[in-house]
Amino acid sequence: MTKIVAFAGSLRKDSYNRALLRAAQQLLPAGEASMITFDLSGFPSYNQDEENTPPPVVTEFKASIRQADALLIVTPEYNYSVPGLLKNAIDWASRPYGDNSFDDKPVAIMGASIGMTGTARAQYHLRQMFVFLNAHPLNKPEIMVSMAAEKFSNGELTDAATRGKVQEQLVALVAWTKRLRGPQ
Repeated sequence: MTKIVAFAGSLRKDSYNRALLRAAQQLLPAGEASMITFDLSGFPSYNQDEENTPPPVVTEFKASIRQADALLIVTPEYNYSVPGLLKNAIDWASRPYGDNSFDDKPVAIMGASIGMTGTARAQYHLRQMFVFLNAHPLNKPEIMVSMAAEKFSNGELTDAATRGKVQEQLVALVAWTKRLRGPQ
């Protein structure tokens, strides 16, 4: 059973990205994966002076990432990049140098936006970060939900094609994780 830790880079209660994360929880491959989600809303701003004695929420976050077999990150896109909340959490979880909880982790990325590009730029920025963090992002399928207002209703992902792609990505993440782990 592949243990996935998932989190969304949005604080907004009715966020399309939080709804996309809920859909991912519903669409996990049965009997092959489990998922816990981590809420980033309680994170203080990253402060290098505190990285050796991080707040309890950061310690818990880092521990959950380390215990996971794989990660799922759901991100909105703000100003052509990742939201500050998500970057802040990544900074906390990857510091201090030499104590990077993302090291060698398989990662799937998805995101939803009301615009046409569906978080493409934010996802590419995450991929750039993962080069340094030595994480292993899944290349395909990419989930960049554009025109999100048309694909969600009452906080639920209702678009059948998008639901199918989310499920496809989760199956691929489980396979990617097994491939990276090698024979057990």
